[in-house]
Amino acid sequence: MKTEMVTIGWGHLAMLLPLVLVVIGILWRWGVESANAPYAIARMLVQLTLIGYLLIFIFSARSGWIVIGVLGVMLAFATWIALRTVPGRRRELLTLGVVSIALGGGTTLLLVTQGVLNLHPWYRPDYMIPLAGMVFANAMNSVSLASERYEAERREGSALLVARNAAMRSALIPVLNSLFAVGLVSLPGMMTGQILSGVSPLIAARYQIMVMLMVFAAAGLSAALFVWGLTRQELETNRRS
Repeated sequence: MKTEMVTIGWGHLAMLLPLVLVVIGILWRWGVESANAPYAIARMLVQLTLIGYLLIFIFSARSGWIVIGVLGVMLAFATWIALRTVPGRRRELLTLGVVSIALGGGTTLLLVTQGVLNLHPWYRPDYMIPLAGMVFANAMNSVSLASERYEAERREGSALLVARNAAMRSALIPVLNSLFAVGLVSLPGMMTGQILSGVSPLIAARYQIMVMLMVFAAAGLSAALFVWGLTRQELETNRRS
């Protein structure tokens, strides 16, 4: 059954502002990083508005080179953001982060778009870019959690393999929680969006299964590659010294 998508105007979005201001007021009153929230919200508004206009251009251009360029930019930002949990080693680990997210996330994205979905043309931006966003975002989060936990374990004197395993467990906690909760606690974004646009819930469910498996694979592979690289680097350093 096809239903018409409800259009949201800026005036309707503004109805959420009072609740947002209440939360910001609480943060300010309690002294809990109250300056970060308005900045984050303002940045979110600007970023999403600009990306909306940008995606209109990309979808209409239908160029594989443009899509590849967008994926490269997404990969670069994802890696830089992921390594913010280890600010002292951010530049040192940049190459490892790029390689880990590119291999873990890129391989998963390639299999989904060219195998599961069999896109024609292969670069279809209306599929490729949203799916790449999910893949790189989850790979970014897993690498960020893994790097923070690995560094913490090593500072506390944990052995390399203990630190590696703890980092891997930490990296997969959000993804595993989402796997447990999906369908019971939450209807994730893609499934909700498809249902709201009139797609059959059964088809939407299959798409969501694809997304959940994709996210698990991308996050797990990226974190594993990154932590493996960290342990290899440390072993090489110890061997030289």
